[in-house]
Amino acid sequence: MEADLCIIGAGVAGLAIAREFIGTPLQVCVVESGGLQGTRRDQALYEGDSIGSPELDPASCRMRAFGGSCNLWGGGCVPLDGVSPRDWVPHSGWPLSHAELVPYYRRALSFCGLEGHEPGENGFLSRPATPLLPLDPEVLVNHVTADSPVLPGEAYRQELERAGNVRVLLHANLLELEAEADGTSIRAARLGTLDGHGARVHARQYVLACGGIENARLLLLSDSVVPGGLGNRHDLVGRYFMDHPSGRLGTIRTRTPEAICLATGAPPTTRPGPAAAEICLSPRIQHQQRILGARVRPFMVEEAVPRGIQALRQLRATLRPAGRDESSALRQRLSTRRNGEPGPASTAPAPRGQLPILAIRTVLGIGDIGAAAIRRASGRPSVASNRVDLVGFFEQAPNPDSRVLLGRQLDALGQRKVCIDWRLDELDRRTHRIAARLFGDELARICGGSFVMEPWLEADHVGSLPLTGTAHHLGTTRMADDPRQGVVDRDCRVHGIDNLHIAGSSVFPTGGWAFPTFAIIAMALRLADRLHGQLAASPLSAARECANA
Repeated sequence: MEADLCIIGAGVAGLAIAREFIGTPLQVCVVESGGLQGTRRDQALYEGDSIGSPELDPASCRMRAFGGSCNLWGGGCVPLDGVSPRDWVPHSGWPLSHAELVPYYRRALSFCGLEGHEPGENGFLSRPATPLLPLDPEVLVNHVTADSPVLPGEAYRQELERAGNVRVLLHANLLELEAEADGTSIRAARLGTLDGHGARVHARQYVLACGGIENARLLLLSDSVVPGGLGNRHDLVGRYFMDHPSGRLGTIRTRTPEAICLATGAPPTTRPGPAAAEICLSPRIQHQQRILGARVRPFMVEEAVPRGIQALRQLRATLRPAGRDESSALRQRLSTRRNGEPGPASTAPAPRGQLPILAIRTVLGIGDIGAAAIRRASGRPSVASNRVDLVGFFEQAPNPDSRVLLGRQLDALGQRKVCIDWRLDELDRRTHRIAARLFGDELARICGGSFVMEPWLEADHVGSLPLTGTAHHLGTTRMADDPRQGVVDRDCRVHGIDNLHIAGSSVFPTGGWAFPTFAIIAMALRLADRLHGQLAASPLSAARECANA
């Protein structure tokens, strides 16, 4: 097959780029390894090993389907922080400035259905629907985020289906990017299916947009011409793997947990896309303490749940339609979080035959339900609580020893599976300890409580850390002007290869505290502009010459 542009991956980055070419004279081929819905068979291709600490299961934190892992997306959007270099964070800093990203943030608002918000340097300038906590700005700050109502795979599927110049291949797995003999350009993308079919796409320009883990894996697998894999001359592909490690920091005991968990009294925001605030370490305290960025979320832990509330919750869970198809079950499994948030007291559905009994229990518990409604109306939680658990989410220091490797086992396509060696260093651990105390003491002050820190945060703690990732995979094809420091240049082109670009968070040199998706979209739009300029001159001519060679 021939194309001007071949995009590998139909996740948020690939879709953002493809949409920029709809209706142009340029022919675009989008290659997606999954189908329109997730399946266990496709998902199994994400399986691999974890040899680091903390552990990270590569099959449970991504989704192999059209729309990518944004099928599991909560919609959180915020401009990236941590772009500027910090002298206490080795390997930190982007070759791009915040000002250079702002025009693309503004365009990304449209993609996310968030028109009307204005990006600032560490958040949006919008006013949240609920009042901000009265934090000491020297220690903690409220950074405003927005929730996108858009699921890209659903929202933009029909646009691509109708586009005459865009072809989407489903269940097409990239087996290798085939390089020319000198290794300085790509001549074809070799594809294969689980049913044994194969194809090649010859294009003028290629974009690898398969996520922070798979981008590195696919470059390493493309080694038939260049030993060690494409872009790996300086052994950087797969290194500097980062996530946002998360875990429980401790507990605040207080009589007024709603003071930090339930903000009330403000009228709803008039901005499109609900705005909210994340509680973050201030830039000043980060510099003063020489630590990384972090955010925290407080969760009220319920006391004894009244029987009427228990019955109502179980009745709702039993009446809720069950996701019977394979894709729904897969999404439910992959969306399950295990990073310390307390769950509801009882939401397990009962057998359908017990519905009459549940209905009777709910009616008998109407007093409990009424009391809960009164509590909610007065701005208190429906179930009494005197305990707040704090869950922290941390920036990770760029670490060349934290990396994505190729394992020894083979997948169903005969390709080497991924192996994750996720590592946290002393700066990470120091950040966890100091940030936990700063978050706990300041939030306890606001609600008149007392904070008790988790034992794993003590300086003398030994053993494994009770942390998990948040599926924000970063850094494995990092950006740098110097090819000895990064895999791609400031334009996301792989150093030394003239027609291969990388899209997604794998190019992030540092990740800050922020959710990465909004910045991924902005960077994809920036890359689309560059590709437009390179491709507009002579559609398909070079691809035809390559295919006929």
